[in-house]
Amino acid sequence: MHLSLYPYALTPFYPSKYMTRSLKKGPYVYDRLLKKIDGKKPEDVGVIKTWARASVISPEMLGFTFGVHNGKDFVEVKVTEDMIGHRFGEFSLTRKFTRHGGKMQKELEAKKKAAELQAAKAAKASGDSKKK
Repeated sequence: MHLSLYPYALTPFYPSKYMTRSLKKGPYVYDRLLKKIDGKKPEDVGVIKTWARASVISPEMLGFTFGVHNGKDFVEVKVTEDMIGHRFGEFSLTRKFTRHGGKMQKELEAKKKAAELQAAKAAKASGDSKKK
C-alpha cells in the first residue's frame, strides 16, 4: 500500500447517490415554462400544464400554479417560496400510497370510527339535555 493512499484506505469512498449539476451550467429550467409565464401575473393565468418534472423551480415561478404530470394525470402544484430550488417532480408523486396492513388494519379502523360516532352521539345527547 502506498503511503499517499493510506488515509483513504481507512475511510472507504462512497459516491453520492445522484451526480450534481455543474455550477457553470446553472440549474436546469425548462425554457418553455419561462416563456409561458413571461410578463404575466399569477392571478391572470390558470393552471399551466407541464411534463417537465426535472425542471428546477425558479423565483420567477413564484405564485403560479402548474399542472405537473405524474404519469396518469396532472397534479396541481402552487409554487411557494420554500419550493424554489427544488424540482417539479418532487411535488407530484407517481405512486399512490394505499396503506400498510390488510384485513386486520381495516377492522381496527372500523372499530375506531364506530367509537368516534358513539362519542359524538353521546356528546350531542348531553348537549340536547342541557338545552331543555
